[in-house]
Amino acid sequence: MWPYSAERLRAMYAGGRANPTARRFARLWSWVFALGLQPRRWVTLEVRGRRTGRLRSFPLGMADWQGAWYLVPMLGEQSNWVRNVRAAHGQVVLRRGRRRPCLLSEVPVAQRAPILKRYLATVPGARPHIPVSPGAPLTDFTAIAARYPVFRVDSPAVDRRHHTEEATP
Repeated sequence: MWPYSAERLRAMYAGGRANPTARRFARLWSWVFALGLQPRRWVTLEVRGRRTGRLRSFPLGMADWQGAWYLVPMLGEQSNWVRNVRAAHGQVVLRRGRRRPCLLSEVPVAQRAPILKRYLATVPGARPHIPVSPGAPLTDFTAIAARYPVFRVDSPAVDRRHHTEEATP
């Protein structure tokens, strides 16, 4: 992610929290992704804050795997959006041009490895934060699967017949 090195990108999220620069980028990307100006895998997740109840927005990249779309937190288990989604029982809105209510279902740890591998292959901004290279064997992803929740996107708008960029999240 130009012009930032992997070390500088990791530093933007020291301690699992975004610094001011990362928050500015997140606001910008949330706006861009919500407009639908990027490929379909890029969305803005809207979910109620677990403490405030206010609507929170997060720019995210989705992984497509075996006909379904998945969301993965690049910062792992303690990501704010993960805790908010769990508190909201998976009820969220994905924005990409328009708002689509969705239900996020957490994938069991034993099924996460191939999805995590696909996520790293398709969401380059996550690579500095996940301690496995995209080309690593599946066993390496199995070893970290418990640290990185995976959520399947369920929505009437998701077309399960296609898992390419043409599928609608």
